[in-house]
Amino acid sequence: MLAVAYFIISMTVLSVCAISTNGALDAGGAYYMISRALGPEFGGSLGIMFFFANVCGSALYVLGLVEAMLATFGVSEAGVDSSSKYQVLPVGYWWSLLYGTALLLVCLVVCLVGARIYAKATFIIFLVVIFVLGTIFVSFFAVKPQVVNLPGPFTNNSSATANFTGFKLDTLRRNLEADYTVDYTTNTMMTFATVFAVMFNGCTGIMAGSNMSGDLKNPSYAIPRGTITAVIFTLIIYLLLIILVACTCDRVLLQRDYSFLRDINLWHPFVTIGVYSSTLSASMSNLIGASRILYALARDDLFGKVLSPAKKTSASGNPWASVLISWFLVQLVLFSGKLNTIAAIVTIFFLLVYAAVDLACLALEWASAPNFRPTFRYFTWHTCVLGIVGCAVMMFLINPIYASASIIFMLLLLLIIHYLCPTSSWGYISQALIFHQVRKYLLMLDVRKDHVKFWRPQVLLMVSNPRASVGLITFINDIKKSGLYVLGHVQIGDLAVLPSDPLQCRYDSWLSLVDHLNIKAFVNLTLADSVRHGVQHLLFISGLGGMRPNTLVLGFYDDAPPQDQLQDRTFRSLDDPALTEDQEDPLYHFPPLRGSTPDNKNRGGACGGKVLSPQEYVCIIADAVKMLKNVALARYFGQFDRQRALQSPVFVDVWPVNLLRPDSSSYVDTCSLFLLQLACILNMTRSWQKAKLRLFLCVEAGRSLKGAEQKLKQLLKDLRMKADIHTVPWDEQVALHWQRQQVGVAIEAEAEKGEREAGEKEEEQVMIEEEEPEEEEEYANSFPSNTVRLSDDYLHAVNRLILDQPFSPPAVRFLYLPRPPADTRRYNNYLHQLELLSRDLGPTMLIHGVTPVITTDL
Repeated sequence: MLAVAYFIISMTVLSVCAISTNGALDAGGAYYMISRALGPEFGGSLGIMFFFANVCGSALYVLGLVEAMLATFGVSEAGVDSSSKYQVLPVGYWWSLLYGTALLLVCLVVCLVGARIYAKATFIIFLVVIFVLGTIFVSFFAVKPQVVNLPGPFTNNSSATANFTGFKLDTLRRNLEADYTVDYTTNTMMTFATVFAVMFNGCTGIMAGSNMSGDLKNPSYAIPRGTITAVIFTLIIYLLLIILVACTCDRVLLQRDYSFLRDINLWHPFVTIGVYSSTLSASMSNLIGASRILYALARDDLFGKVLSPAKKTSASGNPWASVLISWFLVQLVLFSGKLNTIAAIVTIFFLLVYAAVDLACLALEWASAPNFRPTFRYFTWHTCVLGIVGCAVMMFLINPIYASASIIFMLLLLLIIHYLCPTSSWGYISQALIFHQVRKYLLMLDVRKDHVKFWRPQVLLMVSNPRASVGLITFINDIKKSGLYVLGHVQIGDLAVLPSDPLQCRYDSWLSLVDHLNIKAFVNLTLADSVRHGVQHLLFISGLGGMRPNTLVLGFYDDAPPQDQLQDRTFRSLDDPALTEDQEDPLYHFPPLRGSTPDNKNRGGACGGKVLSPQEYVCIIADAVKMLKNVALARYFGQFDRQRALQSPVFVDVWPVNLLRPDSSSYVDTCSLFLLQLACILNMTRSWQKAKLRLFLCVEAGRSLKGAEQKLKQLLKDLRMKADIHTVPWDEQVALHWQRQQVGVAIEAEAEKGEREAGEKEEEQVMIEEEEPEEEEEYANSFPSNTVRLSDDYLHAVNRLILDQPFSPPAVRFLYLPRPPADTRRYNNYLHQLELLSRDLGPTMLIHGVTPVITTDL
């Protein structure tokens, strides 16, 4: 038992010394160490557990002192013993409670006076105990063998006397093996676990010094030296006592008389004085330790106003309110009546706290934080693990029910603090551990080992103003399928002419938005001279290692006025007219929407308040395609209400054919398959599992409708996708295109003739430009033009074809987005075509895929 107890204690002491020498300590002792190392959740929950441990420990020692008093001065059950004139105290449950209350009042008075009087009192008690220990050691050698009368009650098989044999080898041999019997004070059978629970309480004083960390002059110096010295000193004393007792005392004496050291002493009152002094000192130590822990918990505001009364202190800084609350709780525990009844609970509480201290030190060591450099270096992560394992094993050996209940109680406290406690400034060890592990695994994530089977969308969503993008932000969160999700924002500016980075103060607002919307996303803000350059920056630098965006999502470029979807008071704009002068400023700021204030209405000139032109918008799409990023354009998501959209029945419509190329009806190219994959991923998320996919296949009458449908069904079967297929004849739309195309060719020829004539006049200028070809010309030569001249009538007809389908309206539509034209002069026309195609369709995603994302292989 001693080996197990001191093994656990030694491992914990090493952790205590390491943490206490890693910085300045304040009031709270072990609680302060754990909370500042593991964060408020673990610190607060374990602080409460440690507080209760000290409360119960104080009651334990008071009850021990009462038992010692009654053993000396109590009237036996048989009546007053005529041979002893000192047996004057009545016995019984209520009398014991009265004596315990009186002794606890003495402890209360000392603790109310303050830590200084306590320190002086404990030093005097220390001298008394040392003297008494000296008399005990001398008595083993000086006292002759004798018969000792045992205290009652007696049974038919029990003897009324036992022997102090002096040093005999036979006595040692008879005491070597275990022989557990019934405890004569509680009439319960003793076991290794129950005896260990009582014995371990004699070793829990290692935290007495650290509990007074706020009262020590130099706690980082005093705690390691005082604690280690105390452990070594008590270990030596216990070892000597165990050996001397085993060699001199009969087993019956040890089992039937817990006050036997008094009976064999040179002068019996010596031991009585020593027991009274040590138990009174231990009770005061636990009471003052509990009050300091409660005061630290109250001062940290982890439980709000519940513990606010415990913050009150005297002029000298003594937390008298915490002392009174602790005294009241100790008084309640005294109603349990017997020492051995609460010994198991106290031991389990202390073991749980010791395990937490070891865990805190282990976490600091594993996190490899540069600032964790304690001056005490005689520990490793191995000692921390051994301490945790030892504490956990002994907790469940002592009492599995109590151990499980205490852990469940601690976890409940942890959850309460996690959800109710405000963010602290102490630092969270979990963040350091996560960083350490993430860095390690990111290095292991090799982009050269990427495979299409394990592809997932990693999205960079560009957000101009979150106020108008809440619907889109939440929708992309559904479609990311556990992939990387980054909210990107570009602020126009030049750092060279600014006094500081204007983006640093914006991150808190954006991160709070992420928390408010309950999405799993990172935030990346950049400063650039144009939106196009800013998006290029983000596409280049967002992510890390193998976690980089492969899909760019943009809001659609149109003239629709943005709608404010962020009505939460916390995020109200400073320019909000509803914000009166007597109201506090909103906690997080986002600028007002374009056109929502008179100043904004007058900004922006030709672009209507926008920070980019149509030409630059299409350039961003082209840049992303050059960088081999998939592109998605989101339109009408200002109308998207996730809760309303997910009310059954829910449909998702997919149009996998390039509607801007009526001469091609292929649905098995890379872009079409990418479209199908994103729709399938959306359908796999929990919120959208009840949604039904509907695939619309545009087929001309001259082709086999049934054959095309069968091929698509087989493709979906091979790709393990479930969807309803609907064939849509579009002969009228295609015919309309070809009719308009003939007129368009003649007009285009005339336009090209005029361009040639203008070009001949500027031949010299052209030759100069050919020496330094522009980026757009290189891009034009890299890809053939994949767009054709489309009339507005054709686009209106296709748009009407999509709208007039005889089915329930979908929650969202997925359309094929063609590549931007190679000729940059056609960018405005390209955007115009997309606008006509998707007009009034409701929430719509126009998607262009550039990388294979689907495989039929195992």
